[in-house]
Amino acid sequence: MGTRTRGRTALTIGIDVGGTSIRAAVVDADGQVLDSTFAPTPRSAQALEDGLDRAVRELCGRHEIGGVGLAVAGFITPDRSTVRFAPHLPWVDAPVARDLSDRLGMPVILEHDANAAAWAEYRFGAAAGGQNVLMMSIGTGIGAGLLIGGELYRGSHGVAPELGHVQVMSGGRACACGKRGCWERYCSGTALVDTAIELLAANPAESTILAREVAGNPGGLTGRRVAGAAQDGDKVAMATMAEFARWLGVGLAMVSDVYDPDLVVIAGGVASSAPLFLDDAREHYATLITGSGHRPLARIRPTQLGEAAGMIGAAELARTELES
Repeated sequence: MGTRTRGRTALTIGIDVGGTSIRAAVVDADGQVLDSTFAPTPRSAQALEDGLDRAVRELCGRHEIGGVGLAVAGFITPDRSTVRFAPHLPWVDAPVARDLSDRLGMPVILEHDANAAAWAEYRFGAAAGGQNVLMMSIGTGIGAGLLIGGELYRGSHGVAPELGHVQVMSGGRACACGKRGCWERYCSGTALVDTAIELLAANPAESTILAREVAGNPGGLTGRRVAGAAQDGDKVAMATMAEFARWLGVGLAMVSDVYDPDLVVIAGGVASSAPLFLDDAREHYATLITGSGHRPLARIRPTQLGEAAGMIGAAELARTELES
């Protein structure tokens, strides 16, 4: 087991607790990943906590560790000690930070995974130098982190900002949250597939690559494959990416009318395809924002830290806790 080292020289562990995998990394004070480990996510709460314990102990066997941060896709209490609910994890009103801290004998903090990623990008990546920063993690759905004046904004109850479920289309596509027309139903990896299938049905003669893929494996289409087909010149895939860019611009304009960020970072699985949509999204955003042409616009950048951002941010937040 590691020792409870304090200060900026302390190494900390950041763990991205996802629905399919646990990814843990040892991170130094400069945001550099020094070591890591990976394991499938267990299905029960007890097995999940046992798995986290094993991951930390494995890394502590090779490094002196001062604390642990967990990045979780779910609702976290404002004191960052308890997981209220996580849709893809078995925790409900679970005092995860306290329980794991007792087991490990070192400080443990929780953070929403998008907040952790936003903090990492702010400290070490694409959001460095920003003041009011929005981080959009676009994958299966939309996760969002917000910094106001360089401080993470979590809301009154620790659940802000749930921007993926802002309604952008009245009576639109049904969402798993129970509403219709949510932003993530038009601007996510899942949305890319839905839009591509709709456009294929309406314009079957316009596609060669996607049409073959869907015919060969009707349920196997993914957002990554849509983006790849667009890169290869498939007309339906290109139109799908154009729709994605339009909805990204629509949502960013709405959010900017409320928060007026100076910097937006686009992260998540879809960010790897940024060259296919980001310029168009910037143009839509600039046109749709209130006061277009008469106000400064936010800079919109792709992630620098990629999939490691959640781990790096959780580790850095754990380090900050050690210093307090």
